[in-house]
Amino acid sequence: MKTAIRKYVKFIDAISDYVGYLAASLIFFMGGVLMFDAFTRNVINMPVHWAIELTQFTLAAYYFMGGPISLKNNEHVRMDLFYGNLSERGKAKMDLVTIGCLIFFLGVMLVGSISSLEYAIATNERRFSIWNPSVIPIKSLMVVCLVLMMLQAFSLVFKHIATLRGETIE
Repeated sequence: MKTAIRKYVKFIDAISDYVGYLAASLIFFMGGVLMFDAFTRNVINMPVHWAIELTQFTLAAYYFMGGPISLKNNEHVRMDLFYGNLSERGKAKMDLVTIGCLIFFLGVMLVGSISSLEYAIATNERRFSIWNPSVIPIKSLMVVCLVLMMLQAFSLVFKHIATLRGETIE
């Protein structure tokens, strides 16, 4: 494979790793917020209204940010009825077909998320709650993570093409 493709794959894989490890650290943040909420509600009898909602936003960020590394590490859900019996080349061919479907799906999701983000910005969309937070940051993160997932999907395309050619990228 050409050097530019190898650099692309290495760069996107590194970004996916970084974002994935950052997402994994959000578990500790969510745990801290929930413990703070439990403390203020049960010990000092002063409930904070934003804690649960912040945890929900953080959980959404966790899911969005975990997508690219799940693709990269091949840790996503797959129906293994036929796949496990295929050769490496057969798996690469099957993966290219399913990644084509994935790229189409991510493209549709990206168009919808951009539209949703534009609406949120135009209307200064907020959640209807006591805390009343803006949804613009989480919708922005959703767009960025969908782009990163699409870039990671193209990285996988290059890896599977290399497998079909009898080469390796890594």
